Amino acid sequence: MSTDATPAPPHPSVERLAPDDPRLSFDGITGWNRDGGGGGSDGLLPLRMPLERLGTTLSANLARLARTTAGVRFAVRTDAASIELEVENGSGGSPLDVRVDGVLAHRWTGGPGRHRIAFALPAGGARPAEVEVWLPHLDATRIASVSLSGHHSPPVAADRTGTRWVVYGSSIVHCMFAAGPSESWPALVEAGRGWRVRNLGLAGEAHLDPALARTIRDTPADLITLELGINAYIRGGFTARTWGPAVCGFVETVRDGHPDTPVVVLTSLAAPGREQAVNEAGMTLVETRAATAEAVRVLQRLGDRALHLVDGLTVVPVAEAGRVYADGLHPTPEGEYVLADRIGAALDKIPLN
Repeated sequence: MSTDATPAPPHPSVERLAPDDPRLSFDGITGWNRDGGGGGSDGLLPLRMPLERLGTTLSANLARLARTTAGVRFAVRTDAASIELEVENGSGGSPLDVRVDGVLAHRWTGGPGRHRIAFALPAGGARPAEVEVWLPHLDATRIASVSLSGHHSPPVAADRTGTRWVVYGSSIVHCMFAAGPSESWPALVEAGRGWRVRNLGLAGEAHLDPALARTIRDTPADLITLELGINAYIRGGFTARTWGPAVCGFVETVRDGHPDTPVVVLTSLAAPGREQAVNEAGMTLVETRAATAEAVRVLQRLGDRALHLVDGLTVVPVAEAGRVYADGLHPTPEGEYVLADRIGAALDKIPLN
């Protein structure tokens, strides 16, 4: 595996593709945006959620996070000798990954600003390979072009089939300390099962905003996972009176668009030092987790047979937090694999329609 861009030698066969060319087969997105690049950027920002209703959250930070490209990737089948990207990164500092036939071939961290980067590809005319580029998950990364060099056959879009999986949540879903975007736990779960993930992780901003419930409601999905509780507890935004009903309302809004789709609610993972600490709203994390679970049980008793509950303490128990977390809350790069194994195993038990 290369840890940096590898310049490829010039070759007479070069094809430059616009980022929205259908042969690039983007996944994890809902559309494109040209605004906000700054400096006259002509690149497109792939969007993982619509931006027009984010003003209803009244949160500039959520709107900023919504523009990050977590879980956004494109794939193309090509026998090219190299691929060159023209990108503009934000200030998030996360890397970009290039996978070839499912194997990580390059990881590049270039920092903020505009970059033109080339990566050598192992196919080199021998046979077409599936080249997949995962954009930085903590940045808002705009793309101006994708160029293929040294190919003998025209590039074609990669197949995008498999279970469509939408996952919403906090920094646990946004994956702050993942080694790279293709090694976040949702990406690892997807890779192991041939699924198609839409990552709606919003670090520090998973507060059950109606705009996000409507986004999930309107997003095609075969499986939906909602990681709920830790942001509400830390910020003290809900009381014992309001948290459970808010969970019910969020799930029921999602249900308006997905009446039969399996929905999995994942309660808060262990957070040592916070479990019994009372927050500003008068709740402990233990109580927040219990209220989340009770809200799910209420909806199940009302007839929602496609709603499922996964206890976050079965994913990361308190006793294991020290070896899974980097800082008492967020998984280490190795911890992402632990979450992928355990959450993936729990999701494997959910019957899909």
